[in-house]
Amino acid sequence: MLDLTYDTPKPKTIAGAKQDWELVIGLEVHAQVSTNAKLFSGASTKFGAEPNSNVAFVDAGMPGMLPVINEACIEQAVCTGLGLSAKINLESAFDRKNYFYPDLPQGYQISQLYHPIVGEGEVLVELGPNSSGTPTARLVRIERIHLEQDAGKSVHDMDPALSFVDLNRTGVALMEIVSKPDIRGPEEAAAFVVKLRQIMAYLGTCDGNMQNGNLRADVNVSVCAPGQYEKYQATQDFSHLGTRCEIKNMNSMRFIQAAIDVEAKRQIAILESGGTITQETRLYDPDKGETRSMRSKEEAHDYRYFPDPDLLPLVIEQSYVDAIAASLPELPDAKKTRFMADFGLADYDASVLTADLDSAEYFEAVAGQTNGKLAANWVINELFGRLKKDNREIEDSPVTPTQLSALIALIEAETISGKIAKDVFEISYTTGRDPAEIVETEGLKQVTDTGAIEAAVDQIIADNPDQVAKAKLNPKLAGWFVGQVMKATGGKANPKAVNQIVAAKLAE
Repeated sequence: MLDLTYDTPKPKTIAGAKQDWELVIGLEVHAQVSTNAKLFSGASTKFGAEPNSNVAFVDAGMPGMLPVINEACIEQAVCTGLGLSAKINLESAFDRKNYFYPDLPQGYQISQLYHPIVGEGEVLVELGPNSSGTPTARLVRIERIHLEQDAGKSVHDMDPALSFVDLNRTGVALMEIVSKPDIRGPEEAAAFVVKLRQIMAYLGTCDGNMQNGNLRADVNVSVCAPGQYEKYQATQDFSHLGTRCEIKNMNSMRFIQAAIDVEAKRQIAILESGGTITQETRLYDPDKGETRSMRSKEEAHDYRYFPDPDLLPLVIEQSYVDAIAASLPELPDAKKTRFMADFGLADYDASVLTADLDSAEYFEAVAGQTNGKLAANWVINELFGRLKKDNREIEDSPVTPTQLSALIALIEAETISGKIAKDVFEISYTTGRDPAEIVETEGLKQVTDTGAIEAAVDQIIADNPDQVAKAKLNPKLAGWFVGQVMKATGGKANPKAVNQIVAAKLAE
């Protein structure tokens, strides 16, 4: 259910039109199931293999070859459904979807149209704060998740006169995650895909690599006048939402947003000039910044769906589902809530730290040994910033969680100042040395001897009588003396002690 601490954002109104229009978006996300073998064969799913090297006889459509269900794919689909708070259907079935592609050797795709393995679910998509600073989120309903085979790949750029076919992807298991038309803007659409990818990464059911084609989205876009969406919600009559067009095979968040924007403007221009929208499948051209027609939108009967005669209906036991549910890891929303409660983190910081599982585990390893808020600050600002600069992932961090927690412990014990800690962090990052050893070897311990600090303050005051006179008239100028003392002590003086002594001396 939608957390009551979140506001639901208003739908996006399209700028530059003659009248107000609202966007309505639904997505069909194709996620490659994380398994070593394909959906109906034992062929490898390893990416980057030699063309046509990961192909079993059944994948190639050889006569007499029969499909055998890969149980690991079933388990991963059930796991994903549970992660999306969806209903798991104990009985499902596979259908043949008939169409011709040069890279579809069987002449049909084995899919699930009428009886999918996963039913309705929901995803809470966080969208950042509104103008008043309150976090906002959209609850996007999932209509279903079904399993299906992927097709192969046609290659057209290797020869000016020939096309080539690589069947390595043929038969790879996909989960098609179909949303309800609950998404109301380009940013929400991208955020929905990001959230799905995050959940599946936590579950280990899809790696979400869009560059390799392991996660792709078909985007359904329509526009309607304000108030029509509410009529759809009341009646479930899709005619209130306008005619939709599908944009195929989007493989980046940036392209998803851009394609939705240009397609919405195209539809509005047609409607405002008195035309009608034709339901069709379109492609997005990022170079021209436009969508173009690919084919008219097929209906289910055009594919001549019928139950696959080579596969019996799939029946699973409730105990099987319960066992998978019991093994589910802590999911992003639950982890974020726990981080906020256990470590006192703000909503934003908790969101950043739980964005991916490796980052969350790193932070928790640090926070488990020291102050949670201070750990979050160092992980987000210092570590993430340095890793981003070097284009490194968290799992490749030169600074271990133990080292970072040791550094934070030195700050808390006032062994070093925050400023010196940044220098120590840099040395540890570049050399791998432990913070305590760096502080000891390099002589970086903080000066806490008030006598030594007072002597430094007295010297600065004695050397700068004009500045003392100004500071007595304007106490804000005391910061100048603090800075001079810190400079004179090489940044080692305890800042708290310096401020107290400077204030006392200037008040005399």
